Amino acid sequence: MSDAPQAYAGPERVFSGVQPSGSLHLGNYLGALKKFVDLQEDHDCVYCIVDLHAVTVWQDPADLAQQTRHIAAAFLASGVDPEKAIIYPQSRVAAHTELAWYFNCVARIGWLNRMTQFKDKAGKNSEKMSVGLYDYPVLQAADILAFKATHVPVGEDQKQHLELSRDIAAKFNNDFKAPGFFPLPEPLIKGPGARIMSLRDGTKKMSKSDPSDNSRINLTDSADVIAKKIRKAKTDAGVMPESKDELKDRPEVDNLVGIYAALSGQSAEEVLAEYSGQGFGVFKPALADLAVAKLQPITELMNRYLSDLDEIDRILSAGADAAANIANPIVADVRDVMGFWKG
Repeated sequence: MSDAPQAYAGPERVFSGVQPSGSLHLGNYLGALKKFVDLQEDHDCVYCIVDLHAVTVWQDPADLAQQTRHIAAAFLASGVDPEKAIIYPQSRVAAHTELAWYFNCVARIGWLNRMTQFKDKAGKNSEKMSVGLYDYPVLQAADILAFKATHVPVGEDQKQHLELSRDIAAKFNNDFKAPGFFPLPEPLIKGPGARIMSLRDGTKKMSKSDPSDNSRINLTDSADVIAKKIRKAKTDAGVMPESKDELKDRPEVDNLVGIYAALSGQSAEEVLAEYSGQGFGVFKPALADLAVAKLQPITELMNRYLSDLDEIDRILSAGADAAANIANPIVADVRDVMGFWKG
């Protein structure tokens, strides 16, 4: 008999989560929500509002529940269908925190010390940061593996955390002689709009934490605000180039071309073929019109959902029950594998 590790033989499942902190923006829509909608058509999808991750930094208790509803409304308005995918708040499914503790006992300090995102967020104030922020990637591994998810749509900035999830899964399987118990989740990064940059600085990712509201297009922005932000978006003194190679040293222009391509469903080459040689006085209004056409229906739907909080709460409650029905038996199996007393 071969001693090679057994591969995971369970069903494929997609897991992803979004924090309920700040307003979702164009980057969240193109990089995550739009992909969530596409994935639900031919995948088993679990989409989590990760409120436990949110509280690793201070969140006003008076706002947290409403922020969770806000994210749910954005999911629904973008086209995530609760009949096709599970939408739920992380804190309502205890499997997340239970499995995170077990994984804390599997993961190693050295692994967490290598996580660059904590270093980036903490800077020189690491001693003042919460233990939760440091341990964030272990909870993220528990989020994914509580459902034995096989695929995770992630941006490049989260790829290191997914690698940690794979390391934890592999070590658990090995330590407890349970080959193939957990899958080694794979990243899903492909597709347009995976990394939308700031409208004020094409070298920085569009972020809801950026102090400048003009750096991003929020999903709640009006048509006039969207158009104004795009008109004010940083570019340069040149004209629209002919080829992608010419975008390499023009990050702001590259970003606007990428946004147009992602919203229109075209390739960057097709966008450049249409607008090459023209000034930004032509391209920016066209991009503004396109952005308004794509985002205003989402904004209107979000407002409709937010006017009916009972319906949002019903969807979240049903999603939490469905998520628990998947995760609880998996975590019960983890207890058995680890040898806990069953009574």
